[in-house]
Amino acid sequence: MISPDQAIQETQSWIVNVVAGCNFCPFAAREVKLDSIHYRVTDFVKPGPILQALLDECRLLDTDPAVETGFVIITEGYQDFEDYLDLVELAEKLLKKEKYEGVYQVASFHPEYRFEGAPPDDPANFTNRSMYPMLHLLREESIEKALKTFPNPDSIPEKNITLARKKGFAAMEALRSSCKISYR
Repeated sequence: MISPDQAIQETQSWIVNVVAGCNFCPFAAREVKLDSIHYRVTDFVKPGPILQALLDECRLLDTDPAVETGFVIITEGYQDFEDYLDLVELAEKLLKKEKYEGVYQVASFHPEYRFEGAPPDDPANFTNRSMYPMLHLLREESIEKALKTFPNPDSIPEKNITLARKKGFAAMEALRSSCKISYR
């Protein structure tokens, strides 16, 4: 069983070394530096409690403007990517039902993330391959504001794909694996 502390430390390491380190998200380094990222860990395997954790994260973002973004890290279950995609769909429906559509956006990250039509060994998949299945909440207003100041934001995904493919599968896997904490 993975402790919440371990899940958070590994996720933080992944954000610093992979997401910000490879500049997959040009806005991540700022939030790391400002310590404005909140981490919520759940070991539930059924969608109901996980979606409740997501809703709790929305409410935290509602009440604490110092928290820019939040992660719901799922340490048990949802290892199957297709099952995880079903959970993401439920999460998006929940945001709409709870009137959070247009307020928050769910970004998806998973250890076996695979872009539609991409083979499993495409290094580009590592742009969204995380340590654990997770739901990442982003403030829509902040996204819009950041994209207005970023030159050519539409180029971000292609740049990320190019970088990941240039590094190659083995290097990307090693980089992500280096974020794992080994306990003796």
